Amino acid sequence: MALIRGLLRRDLRKVALGLRNMSSEAGLSSYSYETLKVTAPADHVFHVEINRPEKRNAMNKAFWREMVLCFQALGEDSNCRAVVISGAGKMFTSGIDLMDMASEFLQPQEDDVARIAWNLRKKISEYQKSFSVIEKCTKPVIAAIHNGCIGVGVDLVTACDIRYCSQDAYFQVKEVDVGLATDMGTLQRLPNIIGNRSLVNELAFTARKMMSDEALSSGLVSRVFPDKSSLLNAAFGLATEIASKSPIAVQGTKVNLVYSRDHSVQESLDYMATWNMRMLQTEDIMKSAQAVLQKTSLKDITSSKL
Repeated sequence: MALIRGLLRRDLRKVALGLRNMSSEAGLSSYSYETLKVTAPADHVFHVEINRPEKRNAMNKAFWREMVLCFQALGEDSNCRAVVISGAGKMFTSGIDLMDMASEFLQPQEDDVARIAWNLRKKISEYQKSFSVIEKCTKPVIAAIHNGCIGVGVDLVTACDIRYCSQDAYFQVKEVDVGLATDMGTLQRLPNIIGNRSLVNELAFTARKMMSDEALSSGLVSRVFPDKSSLLNAAFGLATEIASKSPIAVQGTKVNLVYSRDHSVQESLDYMATWNMRMLQTEDIMKSAQAVLQKTSLKDITSSKL
């Protein structure tokens, strides 16, 4: 009898796992892109991989469009509670695909200077959305950076919430070497991240490489790992831990952290009070309080989708 019960439990586990995998695959079918590969390595965790390894993950026209579509979809997906973004192949990203993007900015369709400028500004604003969408996505986004993170790669990772890197990683604000000031977010976000204006200016004016040890000591990344494999394992582990917590709490925390960065302390406190006058009514708080009183693990709490 015990043997039969054991076999039944095993079969039920297989069925449950199969259903979960089918559900996961069905949920991922809408995330089909030319330059991004989206997978779900754990419950409520999504992995977005820049997927142009043959081009060192250089960012072409399709990439900029697909980033917006992808992160808008993740923001709306109730199955998603945390995101890891990484690069396929040997490098996180080599930056802009200059061959593909040259026609966008260097071959204006107008003759009038004012009209050329107007259209350029419009295009730049559109491309800025490709990374601002990461910041606006209420799900925490973890950047897992290996090897080179060059040019607009720095713009991308500074829009993420948490940054981990491998020992071979380096960061390079490269734009000054190709005759322009970086315009996708580095100059706006990096000073807030590392809190050292002198260092930011040095990196932006010289395009020199910042290696992983300096990135850690300056606060650009929070942890460094020996290689890409251990880096991804750690990033997925962190994302899984975040995803196990109340989505009301986690997403509310992200929204208020971003708001506080851009507003005064008093404005942020007022916003927080207004936010929590609604969110404190969540059932998640009662579940957590009950677990504490009963001395059970908080990891055993199951939060409803948001």
